[in-house]
Amino acid sequence: MKTDMKKYLASALVLLLAAGCGAKKTEQQAEEPALKALPSVKLETAVNRMVASEGVYSSTVLANVTNNIAPQSGGRIQKINAEVGDFVAKGQILAEMDRVQLDQAKLQLANAETELGRLKQLYETGGISQSDYEAVELKYKVAKSSYENLLENTILRSPVDGVVTARNYDRGDMYGMASPIFTVQQIVPVKLLVGISEADYTKVKKGDRVSLTVDARPGKVYEGSIARLYPTIDPATHTFNVEIQVPNRNRELRPGMYAKVTVVFGRSDSVVVPDAAVVKMQGSGQRSVYVYDAADSTVVEKVVSLGRHTEGQYQILDGVKAGDQVVVKGHASLRNGSKVEVMQ
Repeated sequence: MKTDMKKYLASALVLLLAAGCGAKKTEQQAEEPALKALPSVKLETAVNRMVASEGVYSSTVLANVTNNIAPQSGGRIQKINAEVGDFVAKGQILAEMDRVQLDQAKLQLANAETELGRLKQLYETGGISQSDYEAVELKYKVAKSSYENLLENTILRSPVDGVVTARNYDRGDMYGMASPIFTVQQIVPVKLLVGISEADYTKVKKGDRVSLTVDARPGKVYEGSIARLYPTIDPATHTFNVEIQVPNRNRELRPGMYAKVTVVFGRSDSVVVPDAAVVKMQGSGQRSVYVYDAADSTVVEKVVSLGRHTEGQYQILDGVKAGDQVVVKGHASLRNGSKVEVMQ
């Protein structure tokens, strides 16, 4: 009986030892892969590239010219020939006022012209003095000037190619000079005023190309140029106005549209990295890039200052130099100083 008990205890001890060894071996096997598994990353090289230096500004589309159409004095409106939204040509008749005074002036001009012609023959044959002839000639010139002025203020024409944006009177109304009969705006081209920092005053010049977008037509980019630079600086905002002109041949841009204008100040040789290399730092609004150190196969997280983003790349103003290898894939498990394995 004692012998059987001894055998039983010995067997149990062997089983316990075996189980313990197996458990240790399993734990070691589980730990070994964990020690060996390194984050896999993909690298690309930061390079130098010519990058445009630019500024983006908010502005509003304006008509190139705005004309208020009205006669010089009050009177009855006899005809209305245009409506709001009509596109009109330069010289097109928009409205006609009462013609009584115009017809009288036309008759006076005809009489003055006849009298001048008759006395000119007498003057040339010595029938009248030079002073008498000059007095009649002056009377004719005054009559002609009066007629032309009345004609301009009776037959109202558009001074530009444009669109009618306001009509404030109807046919038969008495024009009372409170507001114009029509407002015509020239929208081919349009213009925009942009306030640029005085620090950039020497960087822009007349003729520089610009681009702009408007909320009303998402995804479309319009091209324009700087038409003039205003010569003074606003002491309150330390900005100066630049007038930009956009051809707008298809009339898609309309006065009042909100626009974002991009002004290019020139190009500079800058370091660029793929946009996939730039990550947001946890707990802050800063951006960083992981730079690979080949000497010990680790990565170093570097805070960067970003410039322009174009064609899938960021301009790096500070933090990375040309030739640095940066991580573009595999950021999720990285920390500053992490040892990594490079994807082939």
